[in-house]
Order: sequence, then structure tokens, then C-alpha cells
Amino acid sequence: MISPLAYIHPEAKIGENVEIAPFVFIDKNVVIGDNNKIMANANILYGARIGNGNTIFPGAVIGAIPQDLKFKGEETTAEIGDNNIIRENVTINRGTAAKGKTILGNNNLLMEGVHVAHDALIGSGCIIGNSTKMAGEIVIDDHSIISANVLMHQFCRIGGYGMIQGGCRFSKDIPPYIIAGREPICYAGINIVGLRRRGFSNETIENIHNAYRIIYQSGLNNTDALKKIEDEMEMTPEISYIVSFIRESARGIIPAGK
Repeated sequence: MISPLAYIHPEAKIGENVEIAPFVFIDKNVVIGDNNKIMANANILYGARIGNGNTIFPGAVIGAIPQDLKFKGEETTAEIGDNNIIRENVTINRGTAAKGKTILGNNNLLMEGVHVAHDALIGSGCIIGNSTKMAGEIVIDDHSIISANVLMHQFCRIGGYGMIQGGCRFSKDIPPYIIAGREPICYAGINIVGLRRRGFSNETIENIHNAYRIIYQSGLNNTDALKKIEDEMEMTPEISYIVSFIRESARGIIPAGK
């Protein structure tokens, strides 16, 4: 299962049933769990922590030092959960002193050429398209779908269960359950098809839609829109998530379309 042409540092910890192809490089201070498949020419560098059942394709680099000039060699990690598919030439940098770790959850698909910068936090069940680039300290909530060639500014957050059109770039937060697209990026409706696929009821979808009608179509500012939602709508988990996401947004949310 482990090719003699791979390099594995004697201090690296490798779990059971791990397939390691020729020309893989595994550094010291690396921990790899069980049932992983690591293909040729992948690099698993200092500080990488990899869970179980992941497939890592050729050319991927996990745990490289941050592309941040403030990084001074501090002890940090890049932590990968379980059952992720990490395609060719994906790069996942480890953390800095800011948060100490970069985290990728479980059951994600990162397509070819995706870059995950230092201290990023990506949840579970996400699909991230080819050549999408994420800057430092971004947050992506669970079950997000991000198309190809998306550029994400540092400190931005993407809410769960949404979809982002290919080729977008943005420096504001994208609330949950919506479709974001066009140029410049804006709210383009709720992700009805995705929500139905995830088992959301028609009633729940309509409630989400009503909340976003208030946020994006009422003419109210965000503070007044959120108050109106709290006063007039039942605070289900989905509506509470929308309200707390927008209220906690440090960068502000993307605008309505014109």
C-alpha cells in the first residue's frame, strides 16, 4: 500500500490501510488517519493533520506555510476531516498566529486548482469549483456550492446551502440559502433547487423567501429589516440563522440586484 518510491519522514504518523503512491512527500509533524488514498506527487507538509477516508490527487499540497509575510514560523496546523476529495493541484496552507489552524471539515469536494489560504474555516458537505481562490481567514458554512474561478476576499463569510456563480469576486459576506451572481456580485434569489434537494419543505423554503423579500426588496436598511423579521415572522432555525448571520457580519452583505 506504500510505495518504496515515496518519502515518509520517520516521525510522521500513518494510520491503517493508507495507500501512498510513488513520489509522495510526507514531512515530519504530520498525522494521517486510516483508509486514505494519497496519489503520486502529492505533498503533505509540516503541520498537516488528515482524518480518515480522504482521497488526495496528484500535485496537491497540504500544510505549506502561509502566503502571509507576518508569518514567523509559529507552530500551526492544516486540519483535514474525513471523506474529502481533494483534486489535482489543490493547495491548503496552514494557519498563522491569528487562529493557529486552517480547517477543512468532512465530505467536501475541492476541485482542481483550488487554493485555501491560512486560517480559513471550511465546513462540511461543500463543493468548491476549479481554480477558486480563498484568501486568509475566510469562513464557508456547511453545504455551500461555489462554482469555478471564484475569488474570495480575506475575512469574508459564505452562508450555508447557497450557490455562487462561476467567475464571481466579492469582498462582502454572502448570506445563507441564496444564489449569488452577476457582475458586480449581488443577490439573485434563493437557492430553491438546492434547498429542495436537501429536503427542505415547501413551507420552510417560502419562509426563507419571505425573509429575503424583507431584506432585499422592502427598501429597509438591514437593521430595520432584521427587526421587522423578528417582529413579524416565526423564528425558526432557518430564519434565526439568517438574522444572526447578517447581524454578525463584519463586512456587510452583498447588495440586491438592480
